[in-house]
Amino acid sequence: MEGPQPPRYSMLEAAGWPRDSSFQDGAKVKDDGRIEVDLDSKLCKTVSKLIPKVHEEPSAPPPPPILSLGDTCELQLNIVIQVVGSRGDVQPFIALGNELQLHGHRVRLATHGVFKNFVLESGLEFYPIGGDPSELMAYMVKNPGLIPGMKTLRSGEIQRKRAMVAEMLQGCWYSCISDDPSTQVPFVADAIIANPPSFAHIHCAQALSIPLHLMFTMPWSSTRAFPHPLANLKYSDTEPKMANYLSYGIVEWMTWQGLGDVINEWRASLDLEPIPATEGPCLTETLKVPFTYCWSPSLMPKPLDWPSNIDVCGFFFRSLPDYTPVPELDLFLRSGSRPVYIGFGSIVIDDPVAMTQMVLQAVRALGVRAIISRGWSKLGDVEASSDDQILYLDDCPHEWLFQHVAAVVHHGGAGTTACGLRFGKATTIIPFFGDQLFWGNMVASCGLGPKPIPYQSLTTENLAEAIRFCLQPAAQSAAYNVANRMGGECGVSTAVASFHRNLPVKDMQCDILHSEPAVWRLKKKTKSPIRLSKLAAEILIQHHRFKISDLQPYETRSVFIQNRRWDPVTGTASSLLGTSTDILKATGDIVYRPYEEFRRVPKGQSQLVPPETSCSRSSSITSTTDAVSLAPSSRSSSKLKATGAAMEGSAKSLGKAVGFCYKGMLIDMPLAVTEGLRAVPRLYGDEVRDHGDVRGWKSGATFAGKNFVHGMVDGFSDVVTQPYKGGQKDGAKGVAIGIAKGTLGMTTKISSAALGLVAYPAHGMMKSLYTVTHSKTRKLVIQARIQEGKYLVEHSVKSQENRQSAIRKFETAYRKPVDAASLSSG
Repeated sequence: MEGPQPPRYSMLEAAGWPRDSSFQDGAKVKDDGRIEVDLDSKLCKTVSKLIPKVHEEPSAPPPPPILSLGDTCELQLNIVIQVVGSRGDVQPFIALGNELQLHGHRVRLATHGVFKNFVLESGLEFYPIGGDPSELMAYMVKNPGLIPGMKTLRSGEIQRKRAMVAEMLQGCWYSCISDDPSTQVPFVADAIIANPPSFAHIHCAQALSIPLHLMFTMPWSSTRAFPHPLANLKYSDTEPKMANYLSYGIVEWMTWQGLGDVINEWRASLDLEPIPATEGPCLTETLKVPFTYCWSPSLMPKPLDWPSNIDVCGFFFRSLPDYTPVPELDLFLRSGSRPVYIGFGSIVIDDPVAMTQMVLQAVRALGVRAIISRGWSKLGDVEASSDDQILYLDDCPHEWLFQHVAAVVHHGGAGTTACGLRFGKATTIIPFFGDQLFWGNMVASCGLGPKPIPYQSLTTENLAEAIRFCLQPAAQSAAYNVANRMGGECGVSTAVASFHRNLPVKDMQCDILHSEPAVWRLKKKTKSPIRLSKLAAEILIQHHRFKISDLQPYETRSVFIQNRRWDPVTGTASSLLGTSTDILKATGDIVYRPYEEFRRVPKGQSQLVPPETSCSRSSSITSTTDAVSLAPSSRSSSKLKATGAAMEGSAKSLGKAVGFCYKGMLIDMPLAVTEGLRAVPRLYGDEVRDHGDVRGWKSGATFAGKNFVHGMVDGFSDVVTQPYKGGQKDGAKGVAIGIAKGTLGMTTKISSAALGLVAYPAHGMMKSLYTVTHSKTRKLVIQARIQEGKYLVEHSVKSQENRQSAIRKFETAYRKPVDAASLSSG
């Protein structure tokens, strides 16, 4: 029987992407896991228009940021590190977490439950986010690109992966505000560090209004220096550097098409507005989120066009473990020449038996000794015995083992690759998916090993040839030289310095206790607004300086996601499309929700009969008889309840459809036209004035006023200034162009100014209404911060040390003067 149809990708279909093809028009997944991106296709040309225009590449490298390793951050923060991936993805962040602890931060690592002991044994706090990394690895081996094949879609496997992503998104949110699962100590994050595949990072940061810092092992930021590691470019009329740049945006768009609805549905549970389809893919770049890449700059320096908020800091290494090898391993290492290490770590291979035979044949053909790591695929039969040439190994720290081998063969995970290079080992990489091919090409380009051999292309012959290459003196010498250069880098320390440099420390600092981050703002009962930490606020509340109701949440770094418009035509079209989609969905729910309610009505008499208990047989029969006699009325009651719920659901859906219609026609589309008109000058190279963000009715009215004044003034002045500027630059031709620009500018700016008087205040009022009606998450965060403040006062050593100084400083510097009458009444 044919499986279920794959989900619709409406935007892709609208761009001409056939639903029944395996994404053949514009992009398809190659055998090596990369996405073949055809920039000449209709789809990619459509998507390319939605990617923000890039500025010219600088001719000289920008000055490097000042990252002083001796500097420390005065603030002591609660930091949650969110990581999705394998053990190799988690391990670098353990090193990072330990380094952050040295600076006085409290660090929680949130990742998959299977890594609990690994994290706790390193001295970090742990929080499980759900998800099965072994299942993720098996899925990625079958679908090495970001886009699944049709076979995977029909099997339902993609739906299970989407459900797992939804689980991990929720787990990441809980990791920001939940008590420690083991000790029950309260925890509310003051900052987030994450790898991009965790996906929840920017949304959690928005809900909490706290800083976010991304860190990763492969390029994820748009650059003209090289294409996205997961993209195999094909083009004819696109400039190569521009093609490289576009590849990042296109890969992001493909990812968002598969997960955007999952993310928006989860955002709704956090009281966050949905992200527009045009903003979701490149959100972190648009918001200029700080990014640190953890690879050695001696292998690949920072590209010239990466801005100052992006750093390349070096590999993240843990301290060398205190490890004593098992007797079998110790004996094997002392019994002959240095062996070759062969292992694929967390990769789950479909046919581990065939892989084992291939490895054994290659090793025996060369006559070398080898250590074969079983890994998650369990290479080698369980009963397979080691001998003088082959040793099967279960678990051993790479930091110890790689010091005792001649070369390494592995899947190309960033952590394993870095560890091999750290100890000067020539490397053969067998990539399966993700960044592994990127690291394989990097190793080969530096002469540290042969070209990577994709897993699907691996044979006994090319594996043996690759190992032979690694044992050559040239490869060994190149690896040794790289290890020497890497020895002078302090990747983890430099990354922590990058994290501290990008923190808004002055904005985060509590005005009473300077080492504490502020989470509250006190406006009443003080001469001026005062920022307070959880600890400082609770100390002052307990000493009756004010009440908890006098405090307001303080936004350390607010995240504002703007639905940008490029011109009035596309702006209006996209707004109309979005409104139509919402109305159609709500209209469908008018029928679908009653159907769902009636499906829940119990069917059959057996469902109404209670299970048999330990009572006597006769009482059991009596109970059964009673249940049968009551079954019709119970069933009728269930139907009545279902009917009521169905009518209620249908009515709500009808109300939503009407609401979407009015909102679209009266607010969204007028706003889209206004914003599109305001953005037109940007199309011919002019700057568009920044009037701030519309967050509520007050800022909406302010924005409208500024836009009206500047729109009128600039619109009329453009008629004169644009021809003058054009003439100065290009003579008569420039004057003609200037007249056209001036006429267009006057039309669009004056129109935007007039329409904005209605559109922006209405938009602000909707924002205010949304904030008032969606306060569940905000109240949850407030309560969590109150609970942590109480815990800190009761259990923290700092509370005893700072209690008197906090009260004294508050009284002298911030307390409002009071008259005698109020003192006597108090």
